[in-house]
Amino acid sequence: MSEIKLTNIPSMNINRIIDELSNAYVSVINQKLPIRTIPSVMLWGAPGVGKSQAVRQLAKIIESQTGKKTVVTDVRLLLFNPIDLRGIPTSNADKTLAVWLKPQIFQMDDSDDIVNILFLDEISAAPQSVQAAAYQITLDRVVGEHKLPENCIVIAAGNRTTDKSVAFKMPKALANRLLHIEAEGSFKSWKKWAVANGINHKVVGFLSFRQNYLMSFDSSSDDLAFSTPRSWEMVSNILNSVSDDVDKMYHLIAGLVGTGVAVEFRTWAKVYNSLPNMEDIFDGKMPQLPKNSDAMYALISSMTAYAREHKTEMNRIANSIVYAEHMPPDFSAVLLKDYMYIEDGYKEKLMRIPEFARWLSTKGRLLNGSVK
Repeated sequence: MSEIKLTNIPSMNINRIIDELSNAYVSVINQKLPIRTIPSVMLWGAPGVGKSQAVRQLAKIIESQTGKKTVVTDVRLLLFNPIDLRGIPTSNADKTLAVWLKPQIFQMDDSDDIVNILFLDEISAAPQSVQAAAYQITLDRVVGEHKLPENCIVIAAGNRTTDKSVAFKMPKALANRLLHIEAEGSFKSWKKWAVANGINHKVVGFLSFRQNYLMSFDSSSDDLAFSTPRSWEMVSNILNSVSDDVDKMYHLIAGLVGTGVAVEFRTWAKVYNSLPNMEDIFDGKMPQLPKNSDAMYALISSMTAYAREHKTEMNRIANSIVYAEHMPPDFSAVLLKDYMYIEDGYKEKLMRIPEFARWLSTKGRLLNGSVK
């Protein structure tokens, strides 16, 4: 049986995938066309690259742009067996026929003001008996006697066979009926998401300084802990929820991203001890700027995190922009681009600040070439 190759399918970063799919689904839904107009989607990519996060973001955009509540049913197929998908057999009322009780995952609201997304994660890692049932869902939108509602989007995701994760080959006959996209790692795409979603500023600052550490997955390595967007999100959760002290959390961080990366992260995080006070900057004072590039990245991530927490205090945001005018131009461009990521539509709010408009008119050309 031939294996489907990934050399002739589009490869896009997570933000691009979200944009392309949301445009397609929103257009179909708003025109009241059948959702099945868009074929079931198959997202390929390395472990931790952000496929699951893409589906969650896609749901938010569909909800905001269609006015319909969007519900994601996340099915981890690696943990399923065939009966979990088809249901439990039982007899009909007169004991003459076998019928199948509907599985919980098919209990979806089929009303017109709802959009369902059935996300079949780890499809390539599931046993082939489970894959057979899952493929019936992706291709025919049914499994056994059960049919998906018309308001259901089907998206599957899995690792590539080259990733040395558990993955079975997909037959070409099935592959030809799916819309395939390969998810690639992109620091720029990840940072836009990270700023908007409150990823810890030390994680954002470190990865701005060492972008190659965002994704260190190597299929030829036997390492159990390695850095991916998913593992950095887990590091952020620890720093945000347990302690912001990287030195104290070192062993937990190393268990997520590996000791080599964790050592560099711990060493780099010491630059925060010498940063100017955020309150002083946003109160309009002009503390001395750091001189080293690693400290500048730390400063930018700290200022962005503070701005996100005080995003409605436009006078204080303006003070920080005045402070940024004293930075090397490329670094001020990184900072103000990050400010634009704080939330959807925040650039328009910034445009109403005279200090931002002035910076944009004199240095705005740097935004496309900033050191990101």
